Amino acid sequence: MDHIIGQAPPAAGPAANMANMIVDGDQKTFMQDVIEASRTIPVIVDFWATWCGPCKQLTPTLEKVTKAAGGRVKLVKIDIDANQQLVRQLTQLGLPMQSVPTVAAFWQGQIADVFQGAQPESEVKRFVEALLKASGGTMPTADLLAAAKAALDEGDAQQAGELFSALLGEEPENGDAWGGLIRALMAMGQEDAAEDALAQVPEKITDHAEVSGARSALTLAREGRAAKDQMQSLQDRLAADPADHQARYDLATALNAMNEHEQAAEALLEIIRRARTWNEGAARLQLLKFFEAWGSDDPATSAARRRLSALLFS
Repeated sequence: MDHIIGQAPPAAGPAANMANMIVDGDQKTFMQDVIEASRTIPVIVDFWATWCGPCKQLTPTLEKVTKAAGGRVKLVKIDIDANQQLVRQLTQLGLPMQSVPTVAAFWQGQIADVFQGAQPESEVKRFVEALLKASGGTMPTADLLAAAKAALDEGDAQQAGELFSALLGEEPENGDAWGGLIRALMAMGQEDAAEDALAQVPEKITDHAEVSGARSALTLAREGRAAKDQMQSLQDRLAADPADHQARYDLATALNAMNEHEQAAEALLEIIRRARTWNEGAARLQLLKFFEAWGSDDPATSAARRRLSALLFS
């Protein structure tokens, strides 16, 4: 999708009058409803027909996503049979109008993106989010997710949990929000609640990266509690026998539970360095679980991943 460099982002925001955000248009009002309006707010045009079955599925989805945008985008619905002259004009401009539904996005008076055929809600959301991004805006849920992640990063787990929960109220299948909520509950010491939340994650997103990461973090937290109680014993065992790989493995788990990510990774890398195939590659598998739990943004993940690659491919 093309972005028009130098143009200001849309002026409309969450407080925009939602009554004017979804309208029926025609060839007489097209310039005002679409072209002129798109100079201040992204406009989506739904070209439909009364005889079109897929249109009846798509239009309610477009309306739902438009409402969720909270005034950041406008939807104009146009019946192609009642506006054939407009359809011919748009076809001459290169807009594919051979079939319906056809959905076109306008920004700054120009066509920014197009899709045809009925699409699931997830795809419609992506279409609208891409349009908003190109115009300098975001969906309200994107703002909420950013605020929740910031609160968690700043150590305010309770606020983060409330924000992630609010986001899930809007988008029950948001994997980022589920993963964030589980981590927020863990940060508050509510592991049972975190387990309950994990059990409630919709089946279709159980493999989402953030959900998988939170699941690994929860598993490692349980393993780490037992290992932390044995820290001194594990250190004594290693001092007596540096080749005690099980002791080093358990020590890594304990260090991870203490948020000592670099030291935890170093312990597992040392096992791999000494005995790569020990316990069917358990050290490597545990390290991969650490990476998943820490997330790709953690400096310890990228540093340890590089060292692991060097060991495996040397």
